[in-house]
Amino acid sequence: MHTPEQSQLGKSSAYVDQYDASLLFPLPRKPKRDEIGAGSNPPFFGADLWMAFELSWLNLRGKPQVALMHFTIPCETPNLIESKSFKLYLNSFNNTRFADASEVLALLRTDLAEAAWRGSESKGSVGVRLLEAEQFQTQKVHELDGLLLDRLDVECTQYTPAPELLVAKQGEPPVTETLVSNLLKSNCLVTGQPDWGSVQIQYSGDQIDQEGLLKYLVSFRNHNEFHEQCVERIFMDIWTRCKPIKLSVYARYTRRGGLDINPFRTSHPGALPANVRTARQ
Repeated sequence: MHTPEQSQLGKSSAYVDQYDASLLFPLPRKPKRDEIGAGSNPPFFGADLWMAFELSWLNLRGKPQVALMHFTIPCETPNLIESKSFKLYLNSFNNTRFADASEVLALLRTDLAEAAWRGSESKGSVGVRLLEAEQFQTQKVHELDGLLLDRLDVECTQYTPAPELLVAKQGEPPVTETLVSNLLKSNCLVTGQPDWGSVQIQYSGDQIDQEGLLKYLVSFRNHNEFHEQCVERIFMDIWTRCKPIKLSVYARYTRRGGLDINPFRTSHPGALPANVRTARQ
């Protein structure tokens, strides 16, 4: 079983510019899920929505081609893909010749699915969509919808996750709310480098105290964990302490190494959010 310490994070890495699928480094989701009480049967659905901004290869005449890539890894996969390994993997396309974009797309689908589902008895797929240069103008910028928690003038003193800050008003009629904050910050689990994000919380149930929720989100500021793990921790803390009827947590993190990661977790089946970047991405 791979561990984060065995990855290329925080280490000098050789630049491989010829296609090499072995560069992908899957990490098991289960240890961190056990830590937050999600176990082998977590109470959420969802996916990790990624976007790659630095994808390039050569055509058969040696002319560089460029594209953007959206890809979707279901949270049911046993593994997440460590982001530096994914960057190194994409770099390996840079001086490799391919007949056309469809050949690149087929390799991406095969390799990412193999890494994400590695070790599982039931193999599945991942979603991959390439946008070639003539489609770039279709990409929009849109902020997360919802009531902005950051408007609240709160005193913040806790900078490691403090779920005790989460409180819901019991005995009153249930509400349905969408709340947003741009103040989410955590750090890489291995290197300690900062990860910046915005988060959207949609729920139905007893009304969650907004000041406590904002302070709770700020409390991730010095916490070391991968993006996907932070979102699952936020989901589980709200789910267990506030006991909503329905809950969705969606975070969009700023890009690093030409990649952004945007985990979405929800208590009920439904359509995934559109993978549309925010201004900070």
